[in-house]
Amino acid sequence: MSAPASALPRLQTAAGATLVRGGLAREWRLASRTVRASAVCLALFYLFAALSPVFAPYDPTFQNREMPDCPPMRPHLSAPSQWNQGLLWAYPMRMVDAEERTYAPDRTRRIYIHLLSGGHLFTTDSPTQPFYLMGSDGLGRDLFSRIVYGARVSMCVGLIGVLITFSLGLIVGALSGYVGGMTDNLIMRWSEIEMSLPSFYFLLALAAVIPPGISAAQRFFLIVAIMSFIGWAGLARVIRGMAASVRSLPYVEAARALGGSRWRIITRHVIPSVIGYAVVAATLSIPGFILGESALSLLGLGIQEPTPSWGNLLSQAEDPQNLARYPWILIPGIFIFLAVMSFNFLGDHLRDRLDPGNASR
Repeated sequence: MSAPASALPRLQTAAGATLVRGGLAREWRLASRTVRASAVCLALFYLFAALSPVFAPYDPTFQNREMPDCPPMRPHLSAPSQWNQGLLWAYPMRMVDAEERTYAPDRTRRIYIHLLSGGHLFTTDSPTQPFYLMGSDGLGRDLFSRIVYGARVSMCVGLIGVLITFSLGLIVGALSGYVGGMTDNLIMRWSEIEMSLPSFYFLLALAAVIPPGISAAQRFFLIVAIMSFIGWAGLARVIRGMAASVRSLPYVEAARALGGSRWRIITRHVIPSVIGYAVVAATLSIPGFILGESALSLLGLGIQEPTPSWGNLLSQAEDPQNLARYPWILIPGIFIFLAVMSFNFLGDHLRDRLDPGNASR
């Protein structure tokens, strides 16, 4: 007996969801351990960005002036009889030399760490008696909390920037390659002009003219727009070549002979034929946005204090003396390295999977 007509959309949706889950499970099985680790790493970073108040134990702007440049604290497991106070504990740190900012653990007291308490993954009774998992910065702010909140900027700048670059490069490149003629010449000459500019120095020049009094959100979107404006030309040029080769294929000519409009042919036939390469190129270009934002913020032209980003968290590491005394201030750089390498490994995997020569695997 056939299903009622009203049930068909639900059945189709359920079947589509099953196919998607099956496809993702198959890709997970085929992926190498490096790709799986990269996917888990990126998922964790985006969870940081989406659920920052949960993962961060403290307000990222709270300054504990009594504990600047405090080293990371070592957690200890509590005895079962003390689990009502906290599953973990750490010795509080006390400053023994204010000039050198050196610390020693106070072994006469304990700070108990509460898990899943007060809407946080872990926290302590008071931010004035903190547990610094990754140490503190020069103003006594919890470095781990600032790294978690900094993921909002550093991880989202890549996605939003690539979305703009991907859309511009794909549409402009497909239009240029399919239409040809004067339109193609004008678009390609303009893209060549942009590609000939020294990207980083041009980015510095544009970022330097951003008004100083704007909000952090406005500055963020301006930086993304500037980096996207610089980056779309290379993708458009490659897509243009691919679209020009697709233009003379039989199914495109058949669509043209049947009276299909130019826009319909571009969106239904030309763009789908180049979308695989565009997805891979977009994935591989995300690290460039992350590094660009980090470089600008490190130089003081990107996201400004007190809003954290992984780039401006490294500003204290510019001083070699600070780096020698407080090596934990380089931890944000480890997060940048992991994010960039994870996107590169994931992009390489997508390139291999979307390669027509590997389609039978």
